[in-house]
Amino acid sequence: MSRGLFPPEYETREKRHGRLEIRRIWTSTQLNGYVDFPHCAQVARIERITELNKSGKVRQEVIYVITSLSPEKASPQRLLSLNRGHWEIENRLHWVRDFAFAEDLSQIRTGAGPRVMATLRNLAISLIRLHDKAQGITQALRDMAARPHLTLAMVGL
Repeated sequence: MSRGLFPPEYETREKRHGRLEIRRIWTSTQLNGYVDFPHCAQVARIERITELNKSGKVRQEVIYVITSLSPEKASPQRLLSLNRGHWEIENRLHWVRDFAFAEDLSQIRTGAGPRVMATLRNLAISLIRLHDKAQGITQALRDMAARPHLTLAMVGL
């Protein structure tokens, strides 16, 4: 699927955060009988091109996708959106866990400990967001540390 021979089925361009990001997608059902992957309904090629505004440095990345979503359930536009949504999870959860809880500095490394702590951090973040703490996760954590009864009230105790 070359850019010169086949134009992308869908393309997005976003200019923000000091960079221009172009995302292109090509999809196909032609490989379904040849791909040895359970429930394969379509394959896709996604190309991401990022150009930094200040330096002009360009980075290009190509990924390939196999999905059980049929073209009727997932158009090229939707597949590209779903792929982009993966980074929303990274930004909304993992970054917050590292920033607010310093997760990368955790000394808990054995057994089920890391998974349990990640679950507890996710629970705390979800409770704060559920209770609409507009001041942000970090400030809400400080408030709850200073006034533990707030935390108990969030879980109904």
